[in-house]
Amino acid sequence: MKYFQFKTIIGTALLALFFTGCADILDETPRATFTPEYFKTQEGALTYLYANLRNMFGNGYFLNAYQTGTDEYTYGFSADEQFKAMDFSGAGTLTAANSRADITWQNAFTSINTANGIIAYGTEAGVSDELIAEAKFFRAFNYFLLVQTFGGVPLDLGSGELAFNTSPSRASVRNTVAEVYTTEIFPDLLDAVENLPVEGRMTGTATQTLARLFLAKAYLTYGWWLENPNNIPTYPVVDSRTDPDGKSASWYFQEAYNVAVAAIDDPGPFYLQTSFYDVNVGSNDRHSEMLLYADHTEDSEYYDGSSHSYNSGAAPGNFAGWFPNWNYSGNLTSYTADGTALISTQREESQRYGRPWSRMAPPIGVFEDTFEDKTYDSRYDGTFNTVFRGNWQKNSSYAGSDYDVLYNANNLPVTMGDPVLTFLNEDSSEITYPSSSSDDKSGMGGGTISGRADWVVGPSAISRWAWPTLWKLLPYVSTHEQDGGLGTPNGGITRPFPIAKLSEVYLVAAEAAVKGASGAYSAVDLVNVLRARAGVWTYSNSGDSVKTADYSAEMIANTPSTITIDYVLAERSREFFGEGYRWLDLVRTQKWGEIAGEFDICSDASKEDAHVHNRETFTRTISEQNYLRPIPSSQIDGLEMSEADKAAYQNPGYN
Repeated sequence: MKYFQFKTIIGTALLALFFTGCADILDETPRATFTPEYFKTQEGALTYLYANLRNMFGNGYFLNAYQTGTDEYTYGFSADEQFKAMDFSGAGTLTAANSRADITWQNAFTSINTANGIIAYGTEAGVSDELIAEAKFFRAFNYFLLVQTFGGVPLDLGSGELAFNTSPSRASVRNTVAEVYTTEIFPDLLDAVENLPVEGRMTGTATQTLARLFLAKAYLTYGWWLENPNNIPTYPVVDSRTDPDGKSASWYFQEAYNVAVAAIDDPGPFYLQTSFYDVNVGSNDRHSEMLLYADHTEDSEYYDGSSHSYNSGAAPGNFAGWFPNWNYSGNLTSYTADGTALISTQREESQRYGRPWSRMAPPIGVFEDTFEDKTYDSRYDGTFNTVFRGNWQKNSSYAGSDYDVLYNANNLPVTMGDPVLTFLNEDSSEITYPSSSSDDKSGMGGGTISGRADWVVGPSAISRWAWPTLWKLLPYVSTHEQDGGLGTPNGGITRPFPIAKLSEVYLVAAEAAVKGASGAYSAVDLVNVLRARAGVWTYSNSGDSVKTADYSAEMIANTPSTITIDYVLAERSREFFGEGYRWLDLVRTQKWGEIAGEFDICSDASKEDAHVHNRETFTRTISEQNYLRPIPSSQIDGLEMSEADKAAYQNPGYN
């Protein structure tokens, strides 16, 4: 018999999850352990499967594990080893001890064992097929995340394959990648597609469309694994990458396409939002495009699982948006009439600003290449905040008339709401940057353009010190964003963290089509649905004003006639930038080293060096073995095996 040691698989608390905006709340009773008898009651444990999402999605260190080291993010100036090691650019070395993929291992297996209990014992309580299908979806969802991250993982947690484990042990055997997909992920997701409701039983619960998305994505990912175009090694080692049922990679690509198109043709109550801005603006959270999210509420700290006044960076609070946020409120300076320096953009709890932790910085290529089109394509404006405006009088210390006007670049006046610093869409020969730290009047290395009152930074001057922030993930608090104050920017973010959107179905189908699948829609057709939507502007973040424009025709005209994998990946980045997709996307397609192996950024990493703006090229050393994350050292250390067996359990390259 195979055994699996996992410390919290039994001793886990059942956390509540409040579905804001819906009259129903998933019933919960806090408890320290789950037993077979518990699952035989009508009470059930489905709530925990939703609540546990918050320990991963919205956790900034989890986001780091799937973003840092890609073409979307490198480490920022406040980063520690946890971020530098993930970057593979020479500042640190990834090990089993410092990899933050440990968050995935710990929380995914906890949910899997809970789902095992629901599936095994729920029928004795008369639990419906729909509710059992929810548990099967989450079991597959978590196994799918694990197998993409670590390779083959155990299906037996100690009491038998896919059985609820009541006796944690200190031994374990990993199944192969093919076994995890064909024994667990595909059967559970097929059952979920068959038995989940078209419309969720509550706001945010699992549906047939959600299951179709993940089934299509699992088929697509497994197809890539079978094909293995760049001969990336797998682990546990197998003699050859063959499907147990004898199906080819092409068969899986076609099934991925078929299932995704079924979701497109019959999405149930879900539909795409009118504009990309509408997808991400906090006032529109939990909208029709959102298939799954890790929910939060501003109504109750207890149900939210986080302090709303001060969160130190701990799950289940949502704090992921802080990590890609540069320290705009630390040094960004304007001046009073008598020349006194004043921080003119104060730390504020709002979607433009939020708490700045400066851990993850986007490379210059994000702004020059990924989001090259900033005129027609609204996704750049709907992803980043690029204009930092004066809000100093929201701080009661600066509320008097002496502070009605401050003086900024070129000693020109700015008032509340005026731009203080702007990251420009394009570089300009008119920019004059400070020549020394003493000449840096902005405090952030900002330059000047004659006649402009705002400090400016061109794309090629973006550094580990200052960059456009990830607007889409930052706070929105309806109860006090309109009260005229700064709110509580150090509290946990109370927005839901997005996990799955209907928009992804189109790109999964498009990728499958590029891999040879065929049907009613071509890859161009599928990509253009989202590109046309991206051409619709309903608001301008940079302009802080309503903008009504439709560049759909221009966006479609600019779509290449032949769609490649690289183009699909670029579209995925434009749609889902910074949300935790990127490392998995690059690993699935075996493009990580090719696309993210080299990047440019200005490396200045302190206020004293902010004026330098020396663009540098950094090279990442990404080996074939790095396409899997290390099994956490906490897991390896707890195994009662010989040292040789422990070494064999670990993914190669991390011993």
